[in-house]
Amino acid sequence: MSLVRVQHISISLDGFATGEGQSLDAPFGHAGERLHEWMFATRWGREMLGRPGGTGGVDDAFVRLFAPGIGAEIMGAGKFGHPGWHEDPQWKGWWGPNPPFHTPVFVLTHHPRPSIRMEGGTTFHFLDASPADALETAREAAGGQDVRIGGGPTMIRDFLTAGLVDHLHVVVVPILLGRGVRLWDGLEGFEKDYGVEAVSAPSGVTHLTFTRAGL
Repeated sequence: MSLVRVQHISISLDGFATGEGQSLDAPFGHAGERLHEWMFATRWGREMLGRPGGTGGVDDAFVRLFAPGIGAEIMGAGKFGHPGWHEDPQWKGWWGPNPPFHTPVFVLTHHPRPSIRMEGGTTFHFLDASPADALETAREAAGGQDVRIGGGPTMIRDFLTAGLVDHLHVVVVPILLGRGVRLWDGLEGFEKDYGVEAVSAPSGVTHLTFTRAGL
């Protein structure tokens, strides 16, 4: 069976995966881009922005695992758009006409709408479903490949609570946010079912990987 993967979700030292006050102009609230500066400094990140240069090494190696083997993504409503996006029929996500996913993407929302076909192979589908039901739908669409749980933190926490995640990659960024949405709340002891590894990078971030025991 295909694996369920969470890839490079960035959190602060105090556990916040996004800041407070998210809006159309501030997708990550008061955190701004601080949680993701490490990623966009890599060669992969610079390529995504259409810019030359960037760093290699550990950070670049991890982010290059984003696409290989992924056949579908599930993301939360808060990742797809700003608060209130469901009231804007023209909203098609943050990523422009050619989003970086290139697979079917299932957006979990209480406000379903017709699917949106984008350039490059991405099609957004909108589901009001439980994590287990959404995963069943995404697995069928993935055609035997892995399913990525794309965030945000509330949705990832729901999938972890339901025991549905096989591989989790968390990037701990050396900043303190103080407020926002935390990843770990309510997950006490979840690590007992996983093998855990940590890799420190010259950028200052630490890559934590949790792999379900027996895989």
